[in-house]
Amino acid sequence: MKCVILDDEPFAHDVLKHYIAQTPGITLVAQFRNAVEAFEYLGNHQIDLLFLDIEMPLINGVSFLKALKHKPSTIFTTAFKDYAFEGFELGVMDYLLKPFSYERFMKAIDKLQPRSEPNTFEDQLVIRTKNGYLTIKQQDIKLIEGHKDYIKIITTTETHLLYHTLKGILEKLNQKYFIQSHRSYLVNKLVVARIVQDNLVLNDQQFIPIGQAYKKQLMEKLGA
Repeated sequence: MKCVILDDEPFAHDVLKHYIAQTPGITLVAQFRNAVEAFEYLGNHQIDLLFLDIEMPLINGVSFLKALKHKPSTIFTTAFKDYAFEGFELGVMDYLLKPFSYERFMKAIDKLQPRSEPNTFEDQLVIRTKNGYLTIKQQDIKLIEGHKDYIKIITTTETHLLYHTLKGILEKLNQKYFIQSHRSYLVNKLVVARIVQDNLVLNDQQFIPIGQAYKKQLMEKLGA
């Protein structure tokens, strides 16, 4: 795996070089303290991983990454906490807050490995109604909307309106796959395509709002 470092601090280069040298399968092919030189290099060379600082002279790391035509897998390395959400929106693999240990460095590297987790699950959602019981495959549920007196369960093929609470239905769902993005929305994370500002964008391009109270937990569940 070929990697590049872009950071204006010499000490940060020393730490990363030391960690990379101890890690099999990673080769440092270039390092830069100047964003302009790094931009030119990345325009002419294909790499696998970029270690990118955020607060730098001339241009910050977020703007630098946005400007790249072909974005490699990227790990932010920074002393500032404020850019985590922007990094997630850009598809950054991880966010290393300086100073970080080798153990934390390796956790970030592990995220680059292919995931063996299946993208389906077989749990059934069983809900009692006035006419008996309704059974729905949880993997077929895209999202659930909470309204004042009822919930709306939207699946890949149909919609169900039920007198139930969002809190009560969340307790019945597989917590590994369902996330609450807002006080009125539960979403199957397998249908989330990306994040745009304060919205989840689903595979069908539907926008679901992200409430401030749920943002931190949502990012953790999505692996940010």
